[in-house]
Amino acid sequence: MEIVVILLAVVLSLTLGGAVGFLMHTQQVKRTATAAGGEAERILAEAEDQRKKIVADAREEASQVRRSTEDDLKGRRKELQRFESRLATREEGLDKRQEKIQQQGDSISDKEQAIIDRESALDRDREEVEELKGQQIKVLESVASLTMVEAKEDIMHRAEEEMHYDLNKRYYEMEQEIKDQADDKAKEIVSLAIQRLAADVVSESTTSSVPLPNDEMKGRLIGREGRNIRALEAATGVDLIIDDTPEAVTISCFDPVRREVARLALTKLVSDGRIHPARIEETVEKAQQEVEESMRKAGDQAIIDAGVRGLHPELIKLLGRLKYRYSYGENILQHAVQVSQIAGMLAAEVGADVQVAKAGGLLHDIGKAMTHEVEGSHVEIGDEIAKRYNLPDAVRDAVNEHHEDDRGSAEAFLVAAADAMSAARPGARRDTLEFYLKRLEALEDVANSFEGVEKSFAIQAGREIRIMVKPEDIDDIEAASLARNVVKKIEENLVYPAAIKVTVIRETRSVDYAK
Repeated sequence: MEIVVILLAVVLSLTLGGAVGFLMHTQQVKRTATAAGGEAERILAEAEDQRKKIVADAREEASQVRRSTEDDLKGRRKELQRFESRLATREEGLDKRQEKIQQQGDSISDKEQAIIDRESALDRDREEVEELKGQQIKVLESVASLTMVEAKEDIMHRAEEEMHYDLNKRYYEMEQEIKDQADDKAKEIVSLAIQRLAADVVSESTTSSVPLPNDEMKGRLIGREGRNIRALEAATGVDLIIDDTPEAVTISCFDPVRREVARLALTKLVSDGRIHPARIEETVEKAQQEVEESMRKAGDQAIIDAGVRGLHPELIKLLGRLKYRYSYGENILQHAVQVSQIAGMLAAEVGADVQVAKAGGLLHDIGKAMTHEVEGSHVEIGDEIAKRYNLPDAVRDAVNEHHEDDRGSAEAFLVAAADAMSAARPGARRDTLEFYLKRLEALEDVANSFEGVEKSFAIQAGREIRIMVKPEDIDDIEAASLARNVVKKIEENLVYPAAIKVTVIRETRSVDYAK
């Protein structure tokens, strides 16, 4: 019973609690709805105020645009009225001018007719003049036995001859003037450089001689069945000539380095007396070392004599190999040192770079140190060597251009000039007789190939060509032009060791006899 009462009480409590909660929730919802309605009314009121403000602003802006448009239209109407006024005034002026032109029409037509009549008279006169001109031309052609075209060609030919003569004369006068100014300065510089330098004269030889103490030594050099002499020739690459010459052995070889090695080795063998193949190989090896050391010392001495600094040690060693190289009988190392010294002196006189000129002169023939081992001209080989040892561009240019006509720097030009000066000194070079005669003959052939040349003579060992011309065919001005043309043909067609002087001689002889 009590349980039922408790349950009823619990159910009643829950029911009352739910009812109370529902009532409270309902009241809360009502309050929230009331607050939301008020907020919505406030937002609507603000939106309405904003709309009214925007509408008012738009009406104000539209009013301003309307006023501005009306003002612009008023201005345009005024401008149109002014334009219409000017147009009316211009039309009125045009009407007046047209009336005036119509009034003057009769007088103008009379003047035009007078002008037409005058032009007709001029045309008739012109025709008469042309007819008279043609008659005169025919008369002149019949008198001169030439047509007009032939006369024009004759006049043009004479004009060309006169212009050619005047140009040659002007060139001759300018050349003489320039020579008069330049010769003194050039002679001064060159003579100063030559006076400050004196070099020995050397000659190339393809054979060397080694003295022997007695004829018995010849037999020991030959050895049993010639084994010793064959071993020595194989080790050195030379030819040994043992003939009836008393107490001497001749060493023959085109390569001076191999010939020097053989000479040293043979001298040592003769001095020692022990001659057999093993001893020969050992002696030749020592001789090669001595020659290498000699070339190294020669390179060191060359850079000291030339005053060139900063060269690579291998390049100095390569320079020393020129000690045993010859060109036209001239020792190349001595020639290189001399060119370096002369180029340095010339550079100092003319204000060029002295060190570049010295280095270029010393190394200008460096390619000849490798001509026996590498293919190509000594200029091409020299350029490769210059690249390998990173020589300055100015020095490389001097090496590459010392045989070229077009040179890019003053130092390269000075090196080429110093090279020619060194090669041209008396006794510096020599040729074989056959080559010498061929060069002289080719030089005279070049001179004789020109018209007006009577005869020519190559003198001064081929360093000068004297040309005798026919005085009735060539005058003094044309003689100067002939000298220039001969020089150009020599430079294009011949190979020569130094500068060649071209002298053109023109003379007129009058002969009579007293009886």
